[in-house]
Amino acid sequence: MEERLVILVGYDEAELLDIACVTTSLVTANRLGASPAYAVSVATPGSRAITCDSGLTLQGQRSLERVRGPLDTLIVSGGFGHQAAAENPRIVGHVRRLARESRRVASVCTGATVLAAAGLLNGKRVTTHWWYADQLASAYPEITVDPAPIYIRDGSVSTAAGVTSALDLTLAFIEEDHDAELARAVARGLVTYMQRPGNQAQMSMFTAIPAPTNCLVRRAVNYIASHLTSDLTTTALAADAGVSERHLTRLFIDDLGKAPGRFVRDARTGAAAHLLASTSLPVASVAAQCGFRTAETLRQAFVSRYGTPPSRYRATQSTTAT
Repeated sequence: MEERLVILVGYDEAELLDIACVTTSLVTANRLGASPAYAVSVATPGSRAITCDSGLTLQGQRSLERVRGPLDTLIVSGGFGHQAAAENPRIVGHVRRLARESRRVASVCTGATVLAAAGLLNGKRVTTHWWYADQLASAYPEITVDPAPIYIRDGSVSTAAGVTSALDLTLAFIEEDHDAELARAVARGLVTYMQRPGNQAQMSMFTAIPAPTNCLVRRAVNYIASHLTSDLTTTALAADAGVSERHLTRLFIDDLGKAPGRFVRDARTGAAAHLLASTSLPVASVAAQCGFRTAETLRQAFVSRYGTPPSRYRATQSTTAT
């Protein structure tokens, strides 16, 4: 069979991990018997060496200007140099040209800015690194930017959140091209987590939220985090804080953008995700330890937040799997 030609677009101040997560995953798939195999190349302007944002130099393998399709996959890397790349008409023009000759197109991290500049994301739901989501949404209002998932696939165009999420997107491509077993074998070979579903949040709940500025909210959040199995109704939290339910709800919405009940549900679901991935506890036990009354209640909350049931999440995330 003919090889699957994959081109990664690099430029000065690209993020090396954005590139390496893709290339190493695909080459590992080849070593494990991918058929047809992947022919992977890094294309840079003039095929010259680029200085990555880590300061390391990466030699381009192909000239971006001379690459011709048809391609299987075109992937644009991200990095601190994404804005300069998006403002370079030669880079943007060749990305636009190659996208027309590719079966699928993707970006990693801020590489989405280059795809946007090429008009390839218009009308699509996309993601990028959460640090840059507002910047992308403001610059390109015709795009729907969702900063939460680690990757999004909208038709033939995929966007990944950044850095190691490139690994998850590439594993998804391998599974699509071949099968789940090869994707799992690649993940094992790379000594990484089994492939995360794309709609998994980029950050855990308690690292994602800014520290509450209101002292009552901050105290309530700290209590919730360490007492997930306690009575965490708005009534109980308000009584503990010495304020009315209505007042506490207003404080939570002003400070965290969500009501206390929603915050508690998300906190319990996030804790359950950690236990599902890191232990072999039965789902019913996970539910009990995280404050859910039944396994079904946990399942409903999990599907609502992650778009996948607990059993499927564990199958793809478990760090205890052999």
